[in-house]
Amino acid sequence: MTDVLDLQDVTVRRGATTILDGLSWQIRDGERWVVLGRNGAGKTSLLQVCSGRMHPTSGTAHLLGERLGGVDVFELRPRIGLSSAALADRIPSGETVLDVVLTASYGYTGRWRESYEEQDEARAHELLRAFGVEHLAARYFGTLSEGERKRVQIARALMSDPELLLLDEPAAGLDLGGREELVAALAELAADPRSPVIVLVTHHVEEVPPGFTHALLLRDGRAQAAGPVAEVLTADELSATFGVPLAVQRGGGRWAARALPAALTGARAAAR
Repeated sequence: MTDVLDLQDVTVRRGATTILDGLSWQIRDGERWVVLGRNGAGKTSLLQVCSGRMHPTSGTAHLLGERLGGVDVFELRPRIGLSSAALADRIPSGETVLDVVLTASYGYTGRWRESYEEQDEARAHELLRAFGVEHLAARYFGTLSEGERKRVQIARALMSDPELLLLDEPAAGLDLGGREELVAALAELAADPRSPVIVLVTHHVEEVPPGFTHALLLRDGRAQAAGPVAEVLTADELSATFGVPLAVQRGGGRWAARALPAALTGARAAAR
């Protein structure tokens, strides 16, 4: 197996604030990773580094065999699929769903004067169909529900046939039904050996799809734990990551976590 991503002692600072602090992390071909941590733990900044959209303040980042800082990122980025709220905000609300997916071929977020071949349109339709939104191809992106937008964004992220797929909180803002539909779609994607390496960022273990192989827990910009999912998503490690005693359960390939009663009592007492 080869390294798809290799971070060595990566630190990211913004002014006096350290966002990532000496983080080392390796991802190999065929792996599916979930990244969990509290708000402000550094998850989104980590994905920005992994997508070639942010350079470390110090340390080294190798993405798909290329050293960040020593490669043309405009050649590297099409090899990395990204779905994030920041990227979605740049998509024009008047863009059709089909064009939202198509324009990923050129790394654009809006149709201009570029042209596409029939095979490009066929692939876009195939991806929309895979995520159950092909019937929306002629709709404007701004008219979609939050769940529909999330599915379209993932289809878009796969359009360039990336080697690495980064998903930043794809279930954020979804209701229970929308979340479960998305988790099922991601589980299918994870099970397909033709799929790229996947990194999924979330706050909730309930959003970890079946078939994900590894987990990274971030706390204050550092790795609390990293490795096979069953060894990392434990009550001890998750409690340390989120700063509250948790009970963790696993069943049917899914995870669930809840605060222990004593932790809830302590939180209520502290609030008085």
